[in-house]
Formats: sequence, C-alpha cells, structure tokens
Amino acid sequence: MPEEMVSLRDAKAKLSKLADRAAGGVDVVIAKHGRPTARLTAMRGKRKRLDLSLLQSLTDGMQRQPEGAGKALRRLRDEARY
Repeated sequence: MPEEMVSLRDAKAKLSKLADRAAGGVDVVIAKHGRPTARLTAMRGKRKRLDLSLLQSLTDGMQRQPEGAGKALRRLRDEARY
C-alpha cells in the first residue's frame, strides 16, 4: 500500500484532503519532529454480524468458574502468590 509522510503542522492544515487520500488507499503517516507518530488509513469494510446462536453453542460446553475473576485475583494476592 502506498504511503505518504506529512508533518503534524501540514496534517492539521490539510486534514480533509489527507482523509480523502487515506480513503483512496494511501496510508498517511503523520510525523512530529521528523519521527512517525500516527497513521491515517482507510476504514475496513463493514464487520460481519455476530451469530449469537453459534456463540451460545460454543460457550454452552464450557465449565462455569467457581469464582469471579476479581475474587480469584484478590485471593491470589492475599495468599501472597501474586
């Protein structure tokens, strides 16, 4: 994927144009004092919907934990095993 580097100052002044370039497939790297700091990229396509019945079937076979994560961590900490 093509890449373009711009200074933070230029990025502030031309954000709308840079966003259009990123949407067009060009990664825009924003540099602060000559060092890459951030990357402006195009959004990915829409996410797939989660199949709740499939998720339920996967988790139904899992064993329930005897205590919650918070209680387990506190117990381990208090037993000086943390």
